[in-house]
Amino acid sequence: MRPLIKIQHIPNIDFMRWHKLGLALSIVLTLASVGLFFARGLNFGIDFSGGVLIEARSTTGPAKLADLRSKLNSLGVGETSLQGFGTPTDVLIRLPRQPGDDQAQMAAVQKVRAALGNELDFRRVEVVGPKVGDELIMAGVWATVLALLAIAAYIWFRFEWQFGVGAMISTVHDVVTTVGLFALLQLEFNLTSLAAVLTIAGYSINDTVVIYDRMREDMRKYKSMDFRKLINIALNQTLSRTILTVSTTMLATLALVIWGGEVLRGFSIAMLWGLIIGTFSSLFIAAPVLYYIQPRRAVGKARDADEAPAAAQGGAP
Repeated sequence: MRPLIKIQHIPNIDFMRWHKLGLALSIVLTLASVGLFFARGLNFGIDFSGGVLIEARSTTGPAKLADLRSKLNSLGVGETSLQGFGTPTDVLIRLPRQPGDDQAQMAAVQKVRAALGNELDFRRVEVVGPKVGDELIMAGVWATVLALLAIAAYIWFRFEWQFGVGAMISTVHDVVTTVGLFALLQLEFNLTSLAAVLTIAGYSINDTVVIYDRMREDMRKYKSMDFRKLINIALNQTLSRTILTVSTTMLATLALVIWGGEVLRGFSIAMLWGLIIGTFSSLFIAAPVLYYIQPRRAVGKARDADEAPAAAQGGAP
């Protein structure tokens, strides 16, 4: 069976020529993300900040968000959030945490019911307390940290510790800059957003592993080749796979950005950013880091370095 797409020509791009610029840009993005996190903070959703979530459906046709928002603002229950999702009749209402216990939260819900009951059919009411929100934040932080440590341990076990360092640096870079994006755009950060962060980490390391695997293979073939040249060969050999994977995944992500609705907005934008920054970090962080902490290379009869370009033209991964 013939492949649908076959890359006949392997490029000869000098990625290492630009690696210092890539590393400098990564440092700037990381520092800017950290600064935004502490300066602006994250716009925590109800999952983390606590409050009341109401899912309702309009009984009079498409929901008139402007009119509903005006009525909610006059209730004196704090700054409310109202957005459409799914069909034009579906509405999500978020109320901030009310002073007091659960009875105070339900009293706020009753106010909303009384003001909008004739226009909306209340389908779900969810109350999240501040303690639960704090616990979810800690659980999210631990989930991210443990995922990064597990990724580093896996790379260390499969390759060598130098590869684990490079993978950890690039993955942490992707996670930090994604959090910085949420702080910059003030996108709602909830459990779905956390899932996007962890997905980005997994996607980034997948691309990095493919590059590392080709590098290890080339290290066995060309034992005496200049390591800078070897990195360029490995990056060019895996470039077609990277482009095809990113482009196809990006099509699905763009569909979510355009038609996914407000509920998936943060997730889809984060995923789109993750595709871009994950590819960048694999090419300009994960691989170049090894240039400075080169792994041990086996001693043996080396192929002539001149064979490398010919081998690179042999086919795409």
